[in-house]
Amino acid sequence: MNIVVAILALVVLITLHELGHFMAARALGVGVLRFSIGFGPVIWSRQRGRTEYCLSVVPLGAYVRMVGEDDASMIDASGVSDAFNTKPRWARAIIVAGGPVANLITAWALYAIVFTLGVPVLTSTVGEVKADFPAAAAGILTGDRIVSVDGRPTGEWDELSEAVRASAGRSLKLEIERGGKSRQIELTPKDAEGSTIFGEKIASWVIGVGPSGAILTESLGPLEAIREGFWRTIEVIELTVMSLVKLVQGVVPASSLGGPIMIVNLAGDQAQAGIGALLAFMAVLSVNLGVLNLFPIPVLDGGQLVFLAIESITRRPLGVRVRDLAMQVGVVLLVSLMGFALFNDIHRLVTG
Repeated sequence: MNIVVAILALVVLITLHELGHFMAARALGVGVLRFSIGFGPVIWSRQRGRTEYCLSVVPLGAYVRMVGEDDASMIDASGVSDAFNTKPRWARAIIVAGGPVANLITAWALYAIVFTLGVPVLTSTVGEVKADFPAAAAGILTGDRIVSVDGRPTGEWDELSEAVRASAGRSLKLEIERGGKSRQIELTPKDAEGSTIFGEKIASWVIGVGPSGAILTESLGPLEAIREGFWRTIEVIELTVMSLVKLVQGVVPASSLGGPIMIVNLAGDQAQAGIGALLAFMAVLSVNLGVLNLFPIPVLDGGQLVFLAIESITRRPLGVRVRDLAMQVGVVLLVSLMGFALFNDIHRLVTG
């Protein structure tokens, strides 16, 4: 079941990626010969105008075949006006970028749906109270609910944590609710060593409490969900880019890279957690597909954009031999990366 869920999620996201290329091509007057979901032998097809829409036997993605994409010399000689290679560079760049942009828009839409359905958040009800920390000294007890910090509401645990971290050691006034009664407490956070999501050590501030684990589901209206979905997508884009930077810097170990087995396991776990969790996972995958496809590797969309940038500088397209060699190098790099990720997956399975 995990495999089925993972394949369906990837097929949907890759199909939407190719739909981005397809829609950009059609909007800019480029003919599309085939839009296929899947690879290999065709099991169903329908012709609409010049475009063949089909389902193929291997459901591991999708592809778009445009006029003039494969054989430039033949198209140039024929004088067909809707060929990809005859369009100006800016138009070709938009078509190439259409796929990654579609993935980012998909993530935005998925997050908006998630926020509409409702997101589970930890409440600000206190669970653990650590001895010898400011909270215990101030009299905070397990079961207390911290409703505000310096007059700002803190219904969620993340809001409380952020307020404490932002204090930089400044005295805070907390309003707590205990047994239906409200009371005011003043305390000063204690400096402590924290860590970023990447494991880097940073200075932090704490009061010595942990969440009770109580969950509150928050649903947003359509307009607010769209807005929050946009900002969550931006956050995940930034996190994805920063993760790649930290990977290159060696802060994040290369062994953390995951491949198809990890995706299958995660997809299955999220599907069991509910539709909201699965859609949020698909949004993260969609962002990753969009960002990684913009890498300057020749077989990816980012590599094609680099070719177009070079063409803009030199005022002529790259030679066929240079382009073919670059594509071969790109394939080797991509296959090597996929092989390394799969090795990590197998290593994790073997070592537990």
